[in-house]
Amino acid sequence: METRELRYFVTVAEESHVGRAAERLGMAQPPLSRAIGQLERRLGADLFVRTPRGVTLTNAGETLLREGRAALAAIEAAERRTRRTAEAADRASLVLTAKAGASSELMVKLLDAYAAEPDAVDVEVVLSPPGHQAQMLRDGRADVAILHRPFDDMSGFEVDVLTVEEQVLILPAGHPSSTVTSMTVAEATSIPDLPTPRWPRLDGSYPDGPGPELRDLTQVLQLVRLGRTALVLPESARAYLRDGLAVVPLSDAAQVTTVIAWPPHSTSTAVAGLVRTAGRL
Repeated sequence: METRELRYFVTVAEESHVGRAAERLGMAQPPLSRAIGQLERRLGADLFVRTPRGVTLTNAGETLLREGRAALAAIEAAERRTRRTAEAADRASLVLTAKAGASSELMVKLLDAYAAEPDAVDVEVVLSPPGHQAQMLRDGRADVAILHRPFDDMSGFEVDVLTVEEQVLILPAGHPSSTVTSMTVAEATSIPDLPTPRWPRLDGSYPDGPGPELRDLTQVLQLVRLGRTALVLPESARAYLRDGLAVVPLSDAAQVTTVIAWPPHSTSTAVAGLVRTAGRL
């Protein structure tokens, strides 16, 4: 298959309409329809069910959409990494992405230990909102990422486990709920006057809900102190909490597994060095 054909197919699948897809692609509808038909004949499978109102994916189409998106993302990642390598030809470096405000102590230890290695390169740390790190790794904006299971999608990555820990609820000191010895997740996320925060999706939009719209951990901890929200975090968050906050253990929360992740096809000696350092910590 050609990259062009995959882009055509993915656009039609996302629009569920050949006409809208043609408009989005900046082309006429007939050649787009012919390209999709040619792709179906080559694969020996119907990718869409055609109706007067548009198209829907067949089972084969669902498979190609999933695989095609991954293939296109890999191509875009290769382009980005190649450009970054060319732009930084005079010095070796790598990009590490992590959630803003998360795993701070772990990252300090990792970066300090790696910097002491004889073959260490410069590490650019990119901090971003929750949920963005895996996408940055997939599309080539980052070489390695700190991810957290079960919250991040780690499919397709190589990973090494760094820590496994319990989760706790962070809430304002002095709040009536701060005196209990433990809570369930359901209890923690249904405190009437402390709605849980909403984090941005990859497209920048926010899910519906009563909680505040947030982008980083520093911002949310300030709102917790002000009595506007409560927050579920890994147990290690205790290390950087200041006055005005209380911690309540969660009895039934899933454990958080923090990993260092990298693309399976990576041939970077710098990434390999950083991963080896993480494994020794």
